[in-house]
Amino acid sequence: MDAKAHWEEIYRRTPPDRVSWYRSHLETSIALIERVAPEKHASVADIGGGESTLADDLLVHGYRNLTVLDISEVAIQASRGRLGPSAEQVRWIVGDVTAMQFDAGAFDVWHDRAVFHFLTAAEQRAAYIRNAIRAVRPGGHVIVSTFGPEGPTRCSGLDVVRYDASSLHGEFGARFRLIESRKELHHTPIGSSQQFLYCLCRIEGS
Repeated sequence: MDAKAHWEEIYRRTPPDRVSWYRSHLETSIALIERVAPEKHASVADIGGGESTLADDLLVHGYRNLTVLDISEVAIQASRGRLGPSAEQVRWIVGDVTAMQFDAGAFDVWHDRAVFHFLTAAEQRAAYIRNAIRAVRPGGHVIVSTFGPEGPTRCSGLDVVRYDASSLHGEFGARFRLIESRKELHHTPIGSSQQFLYCLCRIEGS
């Protein structure tokens, strides 16, 4: 089963609030986005946004230049339906982040919670990083959250790569200046715990 088919099946069979990564509000993500992009016209991309409520909360906080990308059309349609008329204020894209053709400098903020750690092949990670460099304007910010060193080794039936701040920043390279890293203990809907790592980077000029 290819990646798209896998995730369509996951979202088709699992209610939004029962997937392991579900949080009713992504407080850490929201705080980091507001820190680096206080202007409400900032262009924010949620990579692998799926059925996350991040777009809902950013709209409530006044952001109006939002893009949500996910490989699953089922997830995108569910989020659009949940938002109702407010969904028209968000740009929705169904696609694989490693294969997208982004406009240069399209975003001020690139946010990813729980996509990068599924990229177990070096060429997938390289394609992701090339796209982030192209899509985020110089001086913009990249927020990536993966499973931390004590996090799970598998999720949703797939292997993952766990990171500490040094190894995650090492994947991204010198164009990404690490501003902050932090760990977060996420409590899943079934009562278990997962360690997440957040890294906040600034894109340096070419």
